[in-house]
Amino acid sequence: MAENTTEVLIGGVVLAAAIGFAAYGAQVAGLGNGSSNQYPLTASFRSLEGVSVGTDVRLAGVKVGTVTDVALSPETYRAETTVSLRSETLIPDDSAIIISSEGLLGGNFVEIVPGGSPFYFEAGDEITDTQGAVSLISLLLKFVSGGAE
Repeated sequence: MAENTTEVLIGGVVLAAAIGFAAYGAQVAGLGNGSSNQYPLTASFRSLEGVSVGTDVRLAGVKVGTVTDVALSPETYRAETTVSLRSETLIPDDSAIIISSEGLLGGNFVEIVPGGSPFYFEAGDEITDTQGAVSLISLLLKFVSGGAE
């Protein structure tokens, strides 16, 4: 009888841990946020290295959205990107969007650099001022070779 009670308790602990991991994963992935309180913006990048669907979009270091779609344009050979931002986050229509790095060993994220316009992007607008990812390897090679061009 005591053996069955121990098995049931251990099973309950394992089940609770599994539910905890699932809830944490859903929170990190942003599954519980709902898309009704977000709006999409598009941008075209020369290089989207290190960024994929689910990557954070940040403004002043604060997460304000996520990358929701990435596709290669067959005409321009650029990475066409859609980001979803929280509806309460208004972005001036002269803002820039860039790919930034968290450091040498960190991952990349999308950063919005706000402009000073009194007008804001509407849902579905395109951010035309973009800066793609900078390859750290190519920068290091330029530094080692003396930057001769």
